[in-house]
Amino acid sequence: MFKKSLYPLFLLLVAYLLFSSSDTQTIISGIAIFLIGMVFMEDGFKLFSGGILERVLTNSTKTVPKAIGTGFLATAIVQSSSLLTIIVISFLSAELITLSGAIGVIFGSNIGTTTTAWIVSSFGVKIKIAHYAMPMLIFGVILRFNKASSYRGLGNILVGLGFVFLGIGYMKEGFESMKAGLDLAQFAMGGYLGVFVYILIGAIATVIIQSSSATMALIITALATGQIEYVNALALAIGANIGTTVTAIIGSLSSNENGKRLAVAHLIFNVATALIAIVFLYQLAYSVDIISSYVGIDEKDYAMKLALFHTIFNVIGVLAVAPFTSKLVVFLQRLFVSVKEDVLKAKYLDNVVIEVPQAAIKLIHKEVVHLYDNSTEVLSHALSLHRHKYLGMGEKIGSIVETSIKPIDTNIDHFYEMKIKSLYSEIINYSTIAQDHMNSEQNIQIYSLKVACRDIVEAIKDVKELQKNINRFMNSNNADIKIEYNHIREEIVKTLDGINSLRYKRSEFDVLANIKILEQNLDKLDMMGNGRIDHLIRENKIDPKMATSLINDSAFAYDMSKKLINVATILWIKDEDIRELGEES
Repeated sequence: MFKKSLYPLFLLLVAYLLFSSSDTQTIISGIAIFLIGMVFMEDGFKLFSGGILERVLTNSTKTVPKAIGTGFLATAIVQSSSLLTIIVISFLSAELITLSGAIGVIFGSNIGTTTTAWIVSSFGVKIKIAHYAMPMLIFGVILRFNKASSYRGLGNILVGLGFVFLGIGYMKEGFESMKAGLDLAQFAMGGYLGVFVYILIGAIATVIIQSSSATMALIITALATGQIEYVNALALAIGANIGTTVTAIIGSLSSNENGKRLAVAHLIFNVATALIAIVFLYQLAYSVDIISSYVGIDEKDYAMKLALFHTIFNVIGVLAVAPFTSKLVVFLQRLFVSVKEDVLKAKYLDNVVIEVPQAAIKLIHKEVVHLYDNSTEVLSHALSLHRHKYLGMGEKIGSIVETSIKPIDTNIDHFYEMKIKSLYSEIINYSTIAQDHMNSEQNIQIYSLKVACRDIVEAIKDVKELQKNINRFMNSNNADIKIEYNHIREEIVKTLDGINSLRYKRSEFDVLANIKILEQNLDKLDMMGNGRIDHLIRENKIDPKMATSLINDSAFAYDMSKKLINVATILWIKDEDIRELGEES
């Protein structure tokens, strides 16, 4: 409500600034173009990387130092801390990286964002950078029409860079024109009062613009054209760092516990870094002067000095906070604890990452496994068994089934409504929206996962038909019918146990081999085909009513087991070629 009520006022303020002065109009246009460029670059790297960034993050976050280095390099290359944060949240939700690794990436990302300041201060305020924008835009647009996703991604990156350069040019032009009629430097305040005022301005500007990179570009161009003093620019840079955490916190409100944990970690890091920078502001400024003289930065080149200051205080922040990462992890895990609800909710799906195809696929896959695990609970209870008693028991399963004859009070309809239906609906809805951002190959993967969900739900409906007769005939005086229903229960349980073992196999060829064995064992449930029913009828061991019940229930058991094996194939054989090999054999 607060954001909705302020939004019209914000639009009115922007409209007033646009029409009050041609200079402010140029500056605001520059900010808008810069932000459009950042969006194009982010989308471009999503297409161009082809999942490389995700693979790098998975393999390079085992330790905090590695994670910090990965976060720095990734952000410096893709020029988008928001894209990196989105992928980190998705991987954390999917348990592909640890919380400490994710926090390390965020720490490194903060250092990586300082590269924007170096680019702007090195090129944007010294040369007519806008001249390079047009060729980038032209080649970028041409590449965007290519069918290959990598070329389209490269096209988006070039278009993004073109808009970024164009935006910097507009901001610089606006400030240079404004200087002739108004000198903002005359309003600058000395001492710590001025520091705190400009920190607040920097934070508010970043919250409004929703990009610390754009804020830094604005600060540097204003500094380079003499609109603000150097010390005040340092304070604005500190404020921009604080402001970007507000954006992260607002974005995490709709996220899961992992998103909230990372947002708080980001806040703690940036506030701690800001406090260090404020307390030692003048000492850091003096250090920048000394370092500048050694690295060849001109004494009057305040834009470059600001970029150096921005890097130094972020590095100091990492050095100060990183040693306490393990304690921070413990604090965050206690701060946000998952609340158990009667209605089963998605554990991994996160709207923050829904537009990142590779990340979204991983989360959907994880959620389908979550759905499968919950379905095996009701399947087992319907068979009068508990999962922990038979999983991993191998040859002992037969005796476990024989001794587990007491019915477990399970209302399958209620379980389906509370534990399955809501989660199934969430997965289908999330998958459908995510597909809007995917290519044909990725859409095929999502379709397979949707099929897996459907088979899981249908398996539950099949076991509902079985449950009634299992409970009825397990207490029958006819020993033969009890043997047959124990046989059905045993074969289903062996299938569930076999599927459970697949997730621990490293080779997908091993998974395929075990799935073929499970498929061959399905013949034991085909009582019409294997002659088992005929034998029982000829020997008068069961009456006609028992026979028809057994025929129907064995068919339900066969169909259910076949669907579960299909689910296992989709979930634990990701290589399409290996999966097709299994279908051909």
